[in-house]
Amino acid sequence: MSNASAQLKKPKILLVKLSSLGDVLHNLPIVWDLRARLPEAQIDWVVEEGYVHLLTPLLSKDGFKGIDRIIPFGLRRWKKNLFKLSTWQQFFAFKKELQAVSYDVIIETQGLLKSAIVCSLAKKSSNAVIAGLANATEFSGYEPIARSFYNQSVQVPFQCHAVDRSRWVTCSALNWSLIDRKNAPQFFPETYVNSLGKASVGLNELKSPYILCFHSTAREAKRWPNADWIALGKELSSRGYQMVLPWGNVAEQSVSREIAAQIPNALVPPAFSIEDAFGVIAGAVLIVGVDTGLTHLAAVLNKPTVEIYCDSPLWKTEGYWSKNIRNVGDIQKPPTVEQVLQAASELLP
Repeated sequence: MSNASAQLKKPKILLVKLSSLGDVLHNLPIVWDLRARLPEAQIDWVVEEGYVHLLTPLLSKDGFKGIDRIIPFGLRRWKKNLFKLSTWQQFFAFKKELQAVSYDVIIETQGLLKSAIVCSLAKKSSNAVIAGLANATEFSGYEPIARSFYNQSVQVPFQCHAVDRSRWVTCSALNWSLIDRKNAPQFFPETYVNSLGKASVGLNELKSPYILCFHSTAREAKRWPNADWIALGKELSSRGYQMVLPWGNVAEQSVSREIAAQIPNALVPPAFSIEDAFGVIAGAVLIVGVDTGLTHLAAVLNKPTVEIYCDSPLWKTEGYWSKNIRNVGDIQKPPTVEQVLQAASELLP
């Protein structure tokens, strides 16, 4: 490390990655990078309260060392109730919890003002390193004002995979050589992944073997055409697989029903939470999805996954760490049905 605190054998480290689903998932590997070199460090993480369950499998317990503390941050909810006394009471309770530890190293990999403010609120040792992004990466949100909250701004490549970007900031903060991509990222503990059972959310109509189709995403341009989903679904259904089309809101439910109506035996399941998605994904024989958080969840769980890119760059979030993943398409180059079908066929039993 570059400061006196860096010489500590048991540094107290705070990770700040608040949201969203995919971003939090792609930040997980730095926990294991830190543990590999600093096994006795205290590692805490501030995250939006809606994503806490993504981190709970990493909590340290019974001799297992992962994350020591998860500190929930309720900004999304607080913004809707700014003038309520309870909102400010909750904010000050968060601040008190955050400041219960004096940190030697703070690693902020989001590059947004809200994340940088969390860094400023944290209690720090006298020579603490506060590291964050010095520049934007292409197609990612970035607010330059965040740099003023760091004492170590890290320049990263303009085109940088989300996992690699987090590793750049972490290695700079700790004065380490950059971790090579050949050192495949770890996300969840292997014992946790192996323990995941099938869906337990009342999906009685799920029939094995089933294939999950994550067709929905926040940005319309990232969607794969409905006609292509239908063509893919008909072919895979003819091979004996049940096509399952989850949804997250009423509009997405309508699209799921439209697609499912034209695929034999397809299922539009009831709504389920992201937490429940672990079990639903674990029970699937294959996941096919566009560039969205639940598709990335399948990839980091090392499930057979076909990631479809239509209007976002492949290099930004592609699953490169497993032979169980196929990445098809690219920005403004959506894949054909034949390309997705070929990728799926390579992964199906």
